[in-house]
Formats: sequence, structure tokens, C-alpha cells
Amino acid sequence: MSIPLAPAGAAAAAYRAADALPGAATQSATAGFGAALTRAMESAVEVGREADTASTRALTGQGSVTDVVLAVGRAELTLQTAVAVRDRVVAAYQDVMRMPI
Repeated sequence: MSIPLAPAGAAAAAYRAADALPGAATQSATAGFGAALTRAMESAVEVGREADTASTRALTGQGSVTDVVLAVGRAELTLQTAVAVRDRVVAAYQDVMRMPI
């Protein structure tokens, strides 16, 4: 069984689309990135909640095991992506801190 994944450029496309929203041009680059990061984290939390909901439905007999597997797979992929982004941010911070003044 394979879990449907978003295309590799989907995150970049979503960021570009969010950046093109009205009022985005008036925000600073930092606020734009912060807002995009906030939306990404809210989306990750929502994916986790959907996995919990699917699990609860399956346990009560109202959902299928396939739905649970797909939802948990999406949640796992989302968590792995969040951890990878965190690791890259930490590495970038450490690189900046090692730079000579």
C-alpha cells in the first residue's frame, strides 16, 4: 500500500501563493516568513488531529482501518517534515554563530 504524497514543490508553491495574497507586499520579509511558518505549524497540528479523529472513528466502528493508516501516514510525514525543518533552522543558527565577526 502506498501513501499519497504531495509533490516535492508543493510546499514552495504554497509559500509563493501565500506570499502573493493581498497585503503580503506590505509585510516585511520576516513577518511573511513568520506567518507562513505559523500557518504550516497550524496545518501540521490539524493533520495530527485528523489522524486522532480517524483512529477514534475506527475504534468505535465508524471508520475503516485504511482511513486510519492513511491519516497516520500523513501525520507521520508531517512530523518528519517539521523535524527536518527544525534541524535545518538549528544548523543555520549554529553556522551563523560560528561566523567570525
